[in-house]
Amino acid sequence: MTKETMSTQPSPGEAVRKIPSLDAFVRRPEFAAVPRPVLLRVARAVLDATRERALRGEVDASAIEAAVAGGSLVREVLARCESEMALHHRRVVNATGIVLHTGIGRAPLAAAAIAALTQAARYSIVEVDPSTGERNEREVAVAALLRDLLGVSGALAVNNNAAAVNLMLRALTLGREVVVSRGEQVEIGGGFRMPDVMRQAGCHMVEVGATNRTHLHDFANAINPQTAMLLKIHPSNFRIVGFTGMPTLTELVQLGRKHTGVIVAEDLGSGLLWRPPIAGLESEPRVHDSVATGADLVLFSGDKLLGGPQCGLLVGNQDVVARCRAHPLYRAFRCDKLTLAALEATLRIYRDGNPLEEIPTLRALSASADELRARAGDLLGRLGGLGGEVVPTESFAGSGANPTRPLPSFAVALPGAAPTCDRLRAGVGVAVFARVDQNRTLLDLRSLVGEDLDEVAQLVRGKLAG
Repeated sequence: MTKETMSTQPSPGEAVRKIPSLDAFVRRPEFAAVPRPVLLRVARAVLDATRERALRGEVDASAIEAAVAGGSLVREVLARCESEMALHHRRVVNATGIVLHTGIGRAPLAAAAIAALTQAARYSIVEVDPSTGERNEREVAVAALLRDLLGVSGALAVNNNAAAVNLMLRALTLGREVVVSRGEQVEIGGGFRMPDVMRQAGCHMVEVGATNRTHLHDFANAINPQTAMLLKIHPSNFRIVGFTGMPTLTELVQLGRKHTGVIVAEDLGSGLLWRPPIAGLESEPRVHDSVATGADLVLFSGDKLLGGPQCGLLVGNQDVVARCRAHPLYRAFRCDKLTLAALEATLRIYRDGNPLEEIPTLRALSASADELRARAGDLLGRLGGLGGEVVPTESFAGSGANPTRPLPSFAVALPGAAPTCDRLRAGVGVAVFARVDQNRTLLDLRSLVGEDLDEVAQLVRGKLAG
């Protein structure tokens, strides 16, 4: 390369000199509404990145000058500030058709639970009796409601069902044996397996039976002086079909009563508290049925079919529950004031209200095909011009509830597959989570029951037009 040619090449130094100073840049009126700490952090990062590109020769002086004058540099900073200020844990619209979607928070709370949670966010009654001013148990209200609803003598709430299982095993079976069917050795999300849970809890797991069939005599033959518990585990996230068999909880309770000191417990998982049948969930076990067997302890989740906040509930024999509460681990697993407030409000709906109308999860799961078809048509009308159509589809309860039984539903199908779905979900503000099926994006009305369809339509139109 000749000297003459070299002299005509743009200089990186010239490009760098076109980059505004941080102090001058952040004074621009377009940034007036942005909090200064956010603005300084983002603007510094954008200007530094622009400087690095200029030094590498990737942008020249004219390009930087155009970016500054044309406003693209300002728009980039504003967009990044908006993204940084958006909360990570924010509301989304669930149009996936999976009612209890683990990735987006499982059960949406009832309006009464949201109001209770908001109240409790300030100073609130947690461990004090307002009539006497004396210290009280923090879960006294929810325990009383559970006892009333289920007719049990003992109840306890902890921060999730995994914690409930761990606390139960640690408090009641440490150093002793727990008998469980080989066909119920579940693994839940995140790779947590029941054998590992038992090992960490300090008890000895005794597997009985075969994968597909376990008999009552398998449990009976395993009982010895070291046996602390007969444990039944609901295989919520899988099903074994064909030549199968498993002792009922009633049979295990009857067997346990023949042996002094042997506790019979069931981990129900989802824990359906609503008693009348719901189409598609007829085979899902109900908490009332398990309690009616006389089991010493029944465990279930609060944020699944119950429709409340994340928590784990232990109900049953008062003495057995008291032993769990007295264990030091309870303090590590106990619920905070926000969870207790939302849970209390949810349980009050079961006792005094109309759960099928007031609890969003139950309302969505019990919605009829005619209702969903009509709502799909309503949403389609609000999305005119996007080329959609109403189609029949299948939805699911989710979170391990009856995984092999789809629920009939209706959806609005929009043209476009993954790119369309990504645009609905991306960006700041309220994201719309949908699903892709046969090169179309489906907005399933099963999980949109209770949503304002006008708002949903505005969100969809805004994101697809952006």
